[in-house]
Amino acid sequence: MLQKIIFATNNAHKVREINEILRSLTPNSRGVVNLDGYEIVTMNTIGHTTDLPETHETILENAIEKAEYLFEHYKVDCFSEDTGLEIDALAGKPGVHTAHYSGSRDPQSNIDLVLKQMGNTVIRSARFRTIICLILKGEKHIFEGVCEGKIALKPSGTEGFGYDPIFQPQGYDRTFAEMDGTIKSQISHRALATQKLIGFLEDLIY
Repeated sequence: MLQKIIFATNNAHKVREINEILRSLTPNSRGVVNLDGYEIVTMNTIGHTTDLPETHETILENAIEKAEYLFEHYKVDCFSEDTGLEIDALAGKPGVHTAHYSGSRDPQSNIDLVLKQMGNTVIRSARFRTIICLILKGEKHIFEGVCEGKIALKPSGTEGFGYDPIFQPQGYDRTFAEMDGTIKSQISHRALATQKLIGFLEDLIY
């Protein structure tokens, strides 16, 4: 029997991106992604449909908080992730407040505020940082993925979500939103953290 691991999110964009990273663009009818001896399923599988608490000032603490909440309330193996965009010219902001930097969760409002605050500054270096917290058999394991890049002068592209139209990863002349999903699923912050998670689970199997 496959061992189920709950992915602690109801964010459809994140679920789709994780699926792409796992080389499974469309999950089966139960929303299940196969990973050898494991099944990665969403919170809907256990009937949890509301947002998880994020009350801390670092993405590490928030990732841990979300995973611990599911484990404490449902006693299930699970993993959560939290992601922040760190812009050097803005002293690391929006950081932990990435998803609601403008005061709302509207991606365009967040992008507009970032571009307004940056203006025409020459220093446009930035990075996306993802922290994954896995709780397996009651033990916590942390995985981090960092994608260096810079903030574009204006939005470009229609793919992806969030700040993708203004984030240009290092070594590329396109924003995430201009990239094919297969490329992003190999180089993104979330991809790098997820690859470490998968490697850890595979080591347990073999």
